[in-house]
Amino acid sequence: MAPIGVAMIGGGLFAKQEHMPALMKCDNFALKAIYSRSLKSAQETAALNTRESTPDLYSADAGPGKSYDDLLARDDIAAIILALPIMSQPAHIEAALTAGKHVLAEKPLAPTVEAGKKLLEFYRRTAEANGATFAIAENFRFKPSFEYAAVEAAKLGSVQQFNVRVLGYMGADTQWYATAWRAKPEYQGGFLLDGGVHFAAATRMLLTTRAADVRAQTALTQPHLPPIDTVNAVVRLESGVSGVYQQSAGSRLSAFDFDFSYEKGTVSVSGDKVTVTPLEGEAVVKEFERTSGVSEEVEAWGKALVAGKPDERQSVEKALGDLEFLEQMFESGSNGGETKKYELQ
Repeated sequence: MAPIGVAMIGGGLFAKQEHMPALMKCDNFALKAIYSRSLKSAQETAALNTRESTPDLYSADAGPGKSYDDLLARDDIAAIILALPIMSQPAHIEAALTAGKHVLAEKPLAPTVEAGKKLLEFYRRTAEANGATFAIAENFRFKPSFEYAAVEAAKLGSVQQFNVRVLGYMGADTQWYATAWRAKPEYQGGFLLDGGVHFAAATRMLLTTRAADVRAQTALTQPHLPPIDTVNAVVRLESGVSGVYQQSAGSRLSAFDFDFSYEKGTVSVSGDKVTVTPLEGEAVVKEFERTSGVSEEVEAWGKALVAGKPDERQSVEKALGDLEFLEQMFESGSNGGETKKYELQ
């Protein structure tokens, strides 16, 4: 089967550092075009192409015949990878789906759950009309460490306690902060949403029982990280047990720990190390090679398109659940810690 014609939409840091290298590794795709807001950015992204064929460049400032709509009109492009600012993504996703293109879009699904629901409804209508598919690029679902941890967790019964701590400091001198749309976010949560949706996805992979509600406190501890940079939440599950979720982009403490206790043992993910300790038997410790999971997710998307069967790890419904997991924490924090119920877990 001939490779699928694909276009890279976006020329930001993540597109350059992760998506382009992932595309170069995947034989199921032939890179036909690159679109970015500026021709300069599109050219910089194209410089990372290692294939013999040269992708065509499109941008808002490239002149006639080089717009996003012009790219979508091409018959030799069947799919797009979309990595744009959070507020820009929904409109670009809708345009691509309307044009009949398969879409792999960066997380989060949308800036709010309400916007995400509307996007899901739009997708269902267009899929019925033209068969275009829509997938979300949540790379943490493809990190081998969390995949392994989730498989082992499923063997241990229901969750009894859990404690998630992801703490660090996003300085104003980092490459991610230097991105204008992140430094002055027009969306809820700031870095807690942009980066935190990964940790929400990882947490949900290890929860063998659905979340029911949450109470949280939020704060802005570093003035350069509005609107909030810290959340401390107690999440209650449908079984009645509860756990703690802590995340901060403004902390001088450093932590990346996911500790879960189940009926038949425990699972802990700390950095790239996973420890599984059954009640009966010895602890098993595995150290995984550090990877973002992006190459794995792009390869999985390509295989799903070839097979004609979406990969459930990239489902819009899962991404909407990840978004709700955080949004209800933010809402609770802004309302003095009141209980907020979950509906999409």
